Amino acid sequence: MFKGITFAQPNYLYLLLIIPLLVTWYFFRLKKNNATILFSTVEGFEGSGRSIRLILYHGLYVVRMLAILLLVIVLARPQSSMSRQDVSVEGIDIMLTVDISGSMLSEDFKPNRIEAAKNVAIDFINGRPNDRIGLVVFSAEAFTQCPLTTDHAVLKNLFKDVRMGMIQDGTAIGDGLATAVNHLRGSKAVSKVIILLTDGESNMGSLDPVSAAEIAKLYGIRIYTVGVGTNGMAPYPVQTPFGIQYQSIPVKIDEPLLKQVAGLTDGLYFRATNNATLREIYQKIDKMEKSKIDVTVFKRKKEEYLILCIIAMFLISIEIILRNTVFRNIP
Repeated sequence: MFKGITFAQPNYLYLLLIIPLLVTWYFFRLKKNNATILFSTVEGFEGSGRSIRLILYHGLYVVRMLAILLLVIVLARPQSSMSRQDVSVEGIDIMLTVDISGSMLSEDFKPNRIEAAKNVAIDFINGRPNDRIGLVVFSAEAFTQCPLTTDHAVLKNLFKDVRMGMIQDGTAIGDGLATAVNHLRGSKAVSKVIILLTDGESNMGSLDPVSAAEIAKLYGIRIYTVGVGTNGMAPYPVQTPFGIQYQSIPVKIDEPLLKQVAGLTDGLYFRATNNATLREIYQKIDKMEKSKIDVTVFKRKKEEYLILCIIAMFLISIEIILRNTVFRNIP
């Protein structure tokens, strides 16, 4: 019952020494009590024994001692002992950098490239509960949708709000990388990673992707690049007076550039041609980025005195009520 119980203020337990003193004093006082009525002989009371009422009356003092015992334990503050568990957790900061240009609406992925990228990335986030993860989106320019955070619920909500048309159309891969690098450069994490996802060629921005990759290398940041798009042509929705019509557009991914960017930082380039391969790519990255840190987890102590305090108050109340009713002394 008391396994794992410790006391926050154990010195108060010394007060328990007063209980045997109080019991000794009680019996000493009983022997010293003088009779109120004197009899010349007790022959008439022989064989009568002690009444149940008298025994119960002395039981009130036992109740008082139990209450004092419990109150002393309450003062010592019993707590469930703190548990210790040695575990390994990830020590990685990850910036997801996602292209949201108009071509990401192509439907060679289901329902389209941008929604497929969001769904797979959210699954990836769910599998990294101990990592700080952030989100940068880019098209003609780049901005931070969510800084590095361990509050993955907020991150996922912000990710779900990402859509094409948030900023001017285009593909500024260099700016997207530079924005992600800016978030990671001051990180103290064991591993710093950028996962760049794009379906096109860099055609806008103030910084070229190779220069951004070289800056990432200086800060020890590894970049994984993912080219998204089927081989050949992809269906693209176009709004017309007659509703949504589809036209086939060529898939143009600058694979040599993405390979160079990844290679500069000891990362890897992947090509995703459908939802399944995109999911496999994230699973591969998840397995590769498993830098472990051994830590010791301590659980908080739980106070256990409340129930003892309630019982003590109940016993005190019982004694007071009985002493002033059933066992009331008549002067």
